[in-house]
Amino acid sequence: MNHLPYRAIALDLDGTLTNHDKVVTPKTREALLQAEAEGVVIILASGRPTYGIEPVAECLELDKRGGYILSYNGGNIVNAKTGEKLFAQFLPDEVIPILYRYAKEKNHALLGYAGNEIITEMPDDQYVKEESRINKMNIRKVENLFEALEPHPTKLLMTGDPADMLKAENELSEILGDRMDIFRSAPFFLELVPKGIDKAKSLLRLLSKINLTPADMIAFGDGYNDLSMLKLAGMGVAMQNAAPEVRAEADYITLSNEEDGVAAALEHFCKKDF
Repeated sequence: MNHLPYRAIALDLDGTLTNHDKVVTPKTREALLQAEAEGVVIILASGRPTYGIEPVAECLELDKRGGYILSYNGGNIVNAKTGEKLFAQFLPDEVIPILYRYAKEKNHALLGYAGNEIITEMPDDQYVKEESRINKMNIRKVENLFEALEPHPTKLLMTGDPADMLKAENELSEILGDRMDIFRSAPFFLELVPKGIDKAKSLLRLLSKINLTPADMIAFGDGYNDLSMLKLAGMGVAMQNAAPEVRAEADYITLSNEEDGVAAALEHFCKKDF
C-alpha cells in the first residue's frame, strides 16, 4: 500500500535535498528509501552535470532500485539504473564563441564539463571552486576553453560576484536571449543552457514516458530555477530557506534543508487525510 498520495517525487539537490555539506542526511535518506519501497519514483532534478548527481543517486540507491536523473536543469534525462539517456539537448554551436568572448572581455570565469572534470581557464576563481565542491569534480586548467570544450555541450556556467552576474544575465539575455536561455541558479552562478530547457518541460517529457501526470508528483525546491517545477507538480513544496518569490508560489512550505525539510514534508503528507 502506497502511503504517500503521490507516485513521483522530484527533488532539487543544492539547498533542497542536500545540506550545506552537500550530503543527504540519514533522516531524509530513510524517508526517501521508504517512499521507494512503496513504489514511488524518485527524480533528481538539478542544474548539476550528470556526473555531479550520480553520487546522490547512489546514496538513494537509484542505481539499484530505479529512478531518474534530470541533469543540466533538464537538458539531459538519464535512467539512473541503466544509464540510458532518454533525452538530450545542446547549446547552439554559434552562441559558444560569443559567450567565450564576453567572459574574456569582462574577466568572468567560464567553465564547461569534460567527463568527470570541470574545465576552465580560471581554476582559482572562488566560485569555480564552489562548483567543484558541489559536484565533487576536479578542476582542470585549460589554456583555451573554447578549443578544449567537448563538441555540443549541454551547458556552460559563468561565475562571479552576484552584482556582476546580474548584469551579465541582463546583457547576455539582450544579445542571445532568442537563441538560448540565461538565468542564475545561485546569485554567483549564471547558467548558459539551450532554449526552452527547464525542469518543468523535462519533467513533462519524463512523466509521459513513465505514464504519470503532474498531478501524481510532489516536487521540492528552493531556487528560481525550481519555480516551473513547483508550479507544474500536483504539490509544489518550497524549503524554508527558499527565495521569497519561490516560497510565495509554493503550495506548501517545509523546514529548511538543514532541518530535514524533505523528510518533514513527506511525513506531513503521509499523515494527512486525503
